Amino acid sequence: MMDATEPSAPPLSIYRRVLGTDFERLQPALQAYFSAVPDDGVYGEGEGIFETAGCPRPWLRPLLGLVPVSNAFFPDYGTNIPFTIRNYTHRDPQNRPSLTAVRTFRFPGRNRIFEDTTSLTGPGQLTDYLGRKRNLATDLVLSVTGDGHLLMDSPRSRLFLGPLRLPLPGFAAADAHVEQWYDDDAGVFRIRTRVVQRQIGTIFVYEGSFTYRQQPWNGQLPAEVVPARWEPRV
Repeated sequence: MMDATEPSAPPLSIYRRVLGTDFERLQPALQAYFSAVPDDGVYGEGEGIFETAGCPRPWLRPLLGLVPVSNAFFPDYGTNIPFTIRNYTHRDPQNRPSLTAVRTFRFPGRNRIFEDTTSLTGPGQLTDYLGRKRNLATDLVLSVTGDGHLLMDSPRSRLFLGPLRLPLPGFAAADAHVEQWYDDDAGVFRIRTRVVQRQIGTIFVYEGSFTYRQQPWNGQLPAEVVPARWEPRV
């Protein structure tokens, strides 16, 4: 029997819980970045430049306004776009360990928001909920490269419209591919994101670098960060 005086094991981040021992293969800076847990009293804040950001296909940009998911994909495209990111670890209303991220893209003349919540929805299972209403959900598959970069892939998606849960068929689905790493020489984090539609090709992208720091936090999500609704379904 465990001694009652023995300290309990420290909580693990959702990324460490999913990756298991592979988490130790990440670059040390990435391990620190992805180690945040709910109730640890800090949130993450970063700023940097996206060398490219937005939808690279001019003919497709007007159609993005028809997608019933706000604050996820937008019709802008540009280079050297300043941005900020805020990461908050917390528990969602279903008590699932989660990370909510808000990215602000500062395009000339307007800001665009990309927001999501990644939740641990089962043993070794991450679900990423995108948009202001968190009504686009994707499975999030993690892996680690030989040089310690984190890869995140989203091979399966579904759309929630009211009571409907609509798995996106192959011809309509788009796969997201993210690579994040730390550039020791430049002293910055780097990220490369591609959303690829299987018939069209790349339809959304952001790629660049940023600095990052932790700030004290009382554990309450700021009002502007709380989504319009939380999605309990997987």
